[in-house]
Amino acid sequence: MVHQYKLNGYNVVLDTCSGSVHTVDEVAYDIIEMYKTHTSEQIVDAMLEKYGDREDVTREEILLCLDDVKSLEEAGKLFSEDKYEKLAYTYKNNSKVVKALCLHVAHTCNLNCSYCFASQGKYQGERALMSFEVGKRALDFLMENSGDRRNLEVDFFGGEPSLNFDVVKRLVEYARSVERERGKNFRFTYTTNGVILNDEIIDFVNRECHNVVLSLDGRREVNDRFRRDYAGNGSYDTIVPNFKRLVESRGGKGYYVRGTFTHHNVDFTEDIKHMADLGFTELSMEPVVCSPDDPCALTQEDLPLVKEQYEILAKEMIKRKKEGRPFTFYHYMLDLKNGPCIYKRITGCGSGTEYMAVTPWGELYPCHQFVGDEKYSLGDIWHGVKNTDVQDEFRTCNAYARPECRDCWARLYCSGGCAANSYHATGSIGGVYEYGCELFKKRIECAVMMQVAESEE
Repeated sequence: MVHQYKLNGYNVVLDTCSGSVHTVDEVAYDIIEMYKTHTSEQIVDAMLEKYGDREDVTREEILLCLDDVKSLEEAGKLFSEDKYEKLAYTYKNNSKVVKALCLHVAHTCNLNCSYCFASQGKYQGERALMSFEVGKRALDFLMENSGDRRNLEVDFFGGEPSLNFDVVKRLVEYARSVERERGKNFRFTYTTNGVILNDEIIDFVNRECHNVVLSLDGRREVNDRFRRDYAGNGSYDTIVPNFKRLVESRGGKGYYVRGTFTHHNVDFTEDIKHMADLGFTELSMEPVVCSPDDPCALTQEDLPLVKEQYEILAKEMIKRKKEGRPFTFYHYMLDLKNGPCIYKRITGCGSGTEYMAVTPWGELYPCHQFVGDEKYSLGDIWHGVKNTDVQDEFRTCNAYARPECRDCWARLYCSGGCAANSYHATGSIGGVYEYGCELFKKRIECAVMMQVAESEE
């Protein structure tokens, strides 16, 4: 399958299965578009009719271009065969190890964000803090079920994990004390709203955590619209200085400043620029996923505006890089030469199979976005996965699981998309979150265009 599009002055031709990217002139672009559905003579006649007033477009040149397209096809760089569909199910069914856990160390929060999918940290349940004993057992569960895999991922999540910081410290200390003898290497991520970040937490996170996710929605007025405490006070003036201190002392280790944009700030590129101007260089901005009747939900009228914002963002990033002030946007991180292996590209995130969330009580869920939905409870950290029917349902999630995915040019980039988003949008993890698909495809188009621009520079 071939996908063609025009963006920022580039004519881009993307071959889905080989991953090859071609930038071509207008004539070659049109020839490739007709190549599979028309004869050579029909293509020549159409090109001469459209470009006949150009001296460089002759019958001979068009035939040479057709030969070039044929050579690329024979080399497997255009209209390449898809050999991966059967592998998607084989890989997923053969995966029997757990690689990562999301530890919900705090089902409580010190902010009262109205768009929060976790109901202000309560996950439709009671407020709770994970005990050290439960957390320790979760780490043991991960090691026991990880096979011979060495690198293990653990996210400290909430709510706000800083509200249970002493347990976080003890859990990391325990993991470090056993990882060598167990042949494991723990890589921790810490997600925080930053309200109670202090020097002790910052020093610990910068020393022990492979990655940190810092929640900020952008401009003060945008952030403080939703990210307020229970007294109604905005968090911007508290968290921005804390985040700056953390990042400045991080020494180049991984972090992301992550925001959420809603119907109220469809011009989210201004929020990303604002965060970059604050000195943050690793940025992410996610579209809100909520009930369509929620006032902050993105609407169909917003869709073209959001797509335009992604294009504006890509052009801004190209401009700033030339000016010597680059920043990274999570969804534009695309390595066309050494990107994810085919296993990752066709099987997805591994939620429910390789990755699970653990509640403060030790209950297992496919990921943090399913926590509290009892029909998706998998089991617990003492007895393992008991709800194998649900796990088997997640094993079917891959880049080819839905009919719509089989015919989509972006399937090997989204890996079938987010099961939680599909569920919340359609009521089924096998559904299609069409709005999210549209945004994802636009982001990939922008990311590829940026790679093309960089290569031409």
